[in-house]
Amino acid sequence: MLIGELSRRTGVSARSLRYYEAQGLLTAARGTNGYREYAEDAVLTVLQVRALLSAGLGTEVIRDVLPCARGERPEIELCVDLRALLGQELADMDERIEELRRGRDALAGYLGRRSAN
Repeated sequence: MLIGELSRRTGVSARSLRYYEAQGLLTAARGTNGYREYAEDAVLTVLQVRALLSAGLGTEVIRDVLPCARGERPEIELCVDLRALLGQELADMDERIEELRRGRDALAGYLGRRSAN
């Protein structure tokens, strides 16, 4: 299928599909006309990428996770290395959440001081 059909079937822009390809998340053959031609399983791959992006993973991590993903809302077959990788991603996400919480508390404090005047 051509990129336009893959875009239509997944709801993902052609630009994003080209980006996924550049990041090594999606593969396409080239027709004699030079157009990208995707296999039928590309639909599932794109849906998995979208789900993993929504979970907060970056494309570098997704590249490692995809071979272990099964299904549209992927279940991940966790090997030891992948468990460690996802555990680190979770710890990093927890730290970012804590940094945001501290920033939010500081901002709320500023607003509280201003509203008291």
